[in-house]
Amino acid sequence: MNMKGAKIVVDCLIEQGVEYVFGYPGGTIIDIFDELYKAKDKLTHILTAHEQGACHAADGYARVSGKAGVVLATSGPGATNLVTGIANAYMDSIPLVAITGNVPIALLGRDSFQEVDIAGVTMPITKHNFMVKSIADLASTIREAFTIAQSGRPGPVLVDIPKNIQQEMFEYVAQKPKAITAPTFNKNQALLDKAIELIKNAQRPILYIGGGIIHSNAAAELLNFAENQDIPIASSMMALGAVPFTHPLHLGMIGMHGRAGVAKAIKESDTIIALGSRFSDRVATNRLMFGAGKNIVHIDIDLAEIDKNVTTTASIQGDAKAVLAHLKTVLKAQKRSSWVKICQDFKAAYPFKTVSSPLCPRQILEGIRKLTPDTQIIATDVGQHQMWTAQSFGFVKPRTFVTSGGLGTMGFGMGAAMGAAFASKKTAILITGDGSFHMNLNEVATAVRYGVPLKIFIFNNKTLGMVRQWQSLFYERHHAGTNLSDLPTNFEKLAEAFGAKYVKLDNNADIEKKLKPTFADKNVTIIECSIVTDGYVLPMVPAGKSADEIIVEWE
Repeated sequence: MNMKGAKIVVDCLIEQGVEYVFGYPGGTIIDIFDELYKAKDKLTHILTAHEQGACHAADGYARVSGKAGVVLATSGPGATNLVTGIANAYMDSIPLVAITGNVPIALLGRDSFQEVDIAGVTMPITKHNFMVKSIADLASTIREAFTIAQSGRPGPVLVDIPKNIQQEMFEYVAQKPKAITAPTFNKNQALLDKAIELIKNAQRPILYIGGGIIHSNAAAELLNFAENQDIPIASSMMALGAVPFTHPLHLGMIGMHGRAGVAKAIKESDTIIALGSRFSDRVATNRLMFGAGKNIVHIDIDLAEIDKNVTTTASIQGDAKAVLAHLKTVLKAQKRSSWVKICQDFKAAYPFKTVSSPLCPRQILEGIRKLTPDTQIIATDVGQHQMWTAQSFGFVKPRTFVTSGGLGTMGFGMGAAMGAAFASKKTAILITGDGSFHMNLNEVATAVRYGVPLKIFIFNNKTLGMVRQWQSLFYERHHAGTNLSDLPTNFEKLAEAFGAKYVKLDNNADIEKKLKPTFADKNVTIIECSIVTDGYVLPMVPAGKSADEIIVEWE
């Protein structure tokens, strides 16, 4: 059937099983939006307030659904407004397909109105990107973009489509979506034997898990392996939810703001088995000291990650789910009861400290946890509130914690929480700070417009809390550029202006009483939480330091 290129794009999206498209129209993508209008019974377009919010929404949708999120934008500023969202997805290995319009091919390179080489701009932050220069390649390019985004180590793919390609006619033949290749791994016998021998002979091993466990849907295999081998588990922030926080083998979060007990266990271990993780600076802190004197077994789908940050003793390149399934067949069950007990004692010896104030962030999070199901989706922005959430919420299920890890994007939360709500068809909760919230608060209008069941907790400490914490600890309390106390924002009136509801929390005694009716109501609600300015997130390993220098208390 002959059809316009714009219709080919939309039909390919439908063919790929796309449910929601997040985006913003403009001159060079108007033809695709025209076809979206005609196909609105098959595909839902969510119009956000800004392209960055659309990209974060597609990202949040992908994290919760496990499918590729889709975002559309016009050329020039529309396309460049996606850059932060694309980079965020790239750093966290999130499957995303970004489709941008561009000026007609005849006008490329002529400084045309709203012309930007978005393929060149995004080359370092995409898994792959395309500019479609022939309508004959359009359908195959869209299909390939979805395959690339979702296979192997997931990531964002950009498809830039000049306006004339959208308007030309070409024959379209529908196809079923290409099956994503079943997870596998490099069965190099010598490498496998070495890794298996190290795991088998380890006396004090630790499993250090990363976001790859979530991406590969390997939570069940991981827990089975850990129980079979009796190995304690330390989770990176991106892996929270892969193991129930109450499981006796789960020690908690590793890294700069991880549990002090985890840092102690890592120090005393003889073998670190890393699964779907990359030894980032927020985990390894001092990468030269992190694995000193230990055996390190690194299992990762991306060969480029192995030996990149920390030198390994043995490695297996492959999908975590496939590798764990294989290891189960070749390793006999073991008991390491005394080592597990030592690690559990470390965990018990270093509980998180509450913030001494009328309203404690940890108590708010515990109140939310008490009133919500295990499947509750929690999204965050970036800062102190993010770390308190990671430390204290107590995640039980995979794909319930939606947060910006690698890029650390303030303003991520509003869009991501909306995307998560669309994916789950359930209420999503956003934990944000007053600084982060101000970055993309325009998307409250989007949430109200579409009736998104969203609860927005603003941890209002009248400062950029995490930067202020660093300034207090390491820069002689020079609080430059972090004071927000003179901002005139009235969150109650802001909620009213957007058509949202408003709740004020200012003391611990009211948490449950005020939150019960809030969660019973499906309307968008802003919950302003007045917390103290100098409530530190501890423990903390200073940047570049070893776990021996962890700060557990600070007055």
